[in-house]
Amino acid sequence: MFDIGFAEFLLIGVVALVVIGPERLPETIRTVSAYVNRIRRSVTELKNDVARELHNDEVMRELRDSAKGLKDEFDQARTSIESEIGSETEGLSEELRNVHTNIKQTAAAAEPETELGGPSGIAGNAGAPQPDPAQRQET
Repeated sequence: MFDIGFAEFLLIGVVALVVIGPERLPETIRTVSAYVNRIRRSVTELKNDVARELHNDEVMRELRDSAKGLKDEFDQARTSIESEIGSETEGLSEELRNVHTNIKQTAAAAEPETELGGPSGIAGNAGAPQPDPAQRQET
């Protein structure tokens, strides 16, 4: 882990024996080994967290790619639907113009009959205002 060879380890042991002394050396070794174990656990947790985050990033990338694909499909479908609706609207508008033209022609053909006094009555009175029934009795 720290790339310490046997010679370096032996040198550290001799220095520790001289500095700490033989009475406190076992307790110090236990304390140091406990700290080393904590550091190892922390490093392992850190590696696991990094691996988990990388996996989450990978999943998020896949989700973004899927969402982009779905958005593209939705845009294509919307474009095709809009073009179909546009063509149908044009067809209906054309039919509506034809119906409007037919109504105008029919109205124009029926208009001369009312001006000439056709089936409705006297010529020229079709557009005149009619007197109130109360006014008719007075005269």
